[in-house]
Formats: sequence, structure tokens, C-alpha cells
Amino acid sequence: MVSPDTARTVVGILGNIIALILFLSPVPTFVKIYTKGSVEQFSPIPYLATLLNCMLWVVYGLPFVHPHSVLVLTINGTGLFIELTYILLFLIFSDPRKRLLVLGMLVASIAFVVAVAVLVMTLAHTHDRRSLVVGTLCVFFCMLMYAAPLSVMVQRLVIRTKSVEYMPLFLSVASFANGVCWTTYALIRFDLYITIPNSIGTLFAVMQLILYAMYYKSTQKQLEARKGKGETALSEVVVGESMSKISQVPPPPPMNGHHHNQPENGQN
Repeated sequence: MVSPDTARTVVGILGNIIALILFLSPVPTFVKIYTKGSVEQFSPIPYLATLLNCMLWVVYGLPFVHPHSVLVLTINGTGLFIELTYILLFLIFSDPRKRLLVLGMLVASIAFVVAVAVLVMTLAHTHDRRSLVVGTLCVFFCMLMYAAPLSVMVQRLVIRTKSVEYMPLFLSVASFANGVCWTTYALIRFDLYITIPNSIGTLFAVMQLILYAMYYKSTQKQLEARKGKGETALSEVVVGESMSKISQVPPPPPMNGHHHNQPENGQN
């Protein structure tokens, strides 16, 4: 019979794979940026926020904060590298004003995480306390990402326009699968830090899938009607290029941790 630790590790590895897919989901956006040589109206905020999340989870997974957190380090270390690549492209292809803004936010994020790590190491002297402080910050910032204005904006526009044209089904399904994986991972050996953000992430993904099911038929009818009239796509008419930007916003990264007395792995 498979032990709980083995089952949890297998689920965690699957979660790592799905999380990597989510981290790579904005690649088409940056191919477009590279091809055009400009970031146009794309916003760097989602990528900076994801980078901050990854950095905090990397700190959380370090041996002196939360021992035996291999999967936390692997997926968030990878995510950190990916997000830094995205931000580097923003710095290269932005105008001087936006470049300065992005650079300032990047430096502030790094300084914040370094300060957290130093303070935790100097003021908290047990793994329990260090895990509590850093884990709480991780969950807090993940919740902010799930409630981000762009996420809410997408769902409101879907309801208002009765169209899911600019809400990619693939990302909704991947987010749902990711949330289910990490929630399952957390429940095999209960871990509050993983359960809270991933259960809420699963709920958000379910809401998106429900909206997709509700408005799929009306979307097809709208597309057929516009095709017959030779009109432009709804995403271009209603919100222009910004909807392309929203559709490529990276979902909040998968997140997790495990109770420090369980010598196994946790993810993002």
C-alpha cells in the first residue's frame, strides 16, 4: 500500500509540472513584445507580483526557515528565473519612463524579501516561528494576487458581454488542476499554509469554468454573427489591446508549504 508521504510527494511533483505550465503561459505575450520591439500597453505589475511571490516562497523553503521543502524550492526557484526573464524583457523593450518604474519596483521587491529574510533569521530562532512569519506573508501576498483587479475585471467583463472570447479555457483548466493537486497535497497531511491559498485558487478556477460553461454558446453565436458581418473580434471592440494583455496575465502561482516536522516536499 502506498504510504501517505509517497502519495503526497507524487501529487506534489504533478503540481510542480502544472505550475511550470502556468508560469510559462505568458510566453506568447513576450514573443509578441520581442517581435514588435515594444511592450506597448502590457503591464509589468502581474509579473512583478508573481516574482515577489516566488521570492517569498523560496525563502520559506530554505532549510533554515522550513526544512525538507525540496518541492517548494524547485518550482519557486524555477518560477523566479522565469519571471526575472519576463521582467528583463520589460526593461529592454520599455520606454525610459516605464523602464525606470519597473526597475524601481524590482529593486523594492528584492529589498523587501531580503529584509524579511534577515529579520526572520535574527529575530525568530526556531523553525516554527520562521515558518509562521514567512508562510503568513506568502499566503497574504498570494491572496492579493487572487483578488487582483485584472482577475475581477475579466470575470465582470465576461458577465457583462456574455462572452468568454478573451478568457482562455486552457488557463482556467490548468489553474483548476493546479489548485486541486496542491489542495489534495495539503489534505493528505493537513497543512494550513497550502490549504488556504490553493483551496481559494481552486474556487476561483471553478468560478471561471462555470462562467465558461454558461457563456460558451452565446460566445459562439456572437462570433458567428460578427463573422457574417465581417466585424472585428469583441475583444478588440470592447476593450482593445488590453484584453489581449489580460488574457496573457500569469495566474497567481501555485503555493504551498508543509508542517516543518514532516520531512517531505512542498511546492510553491
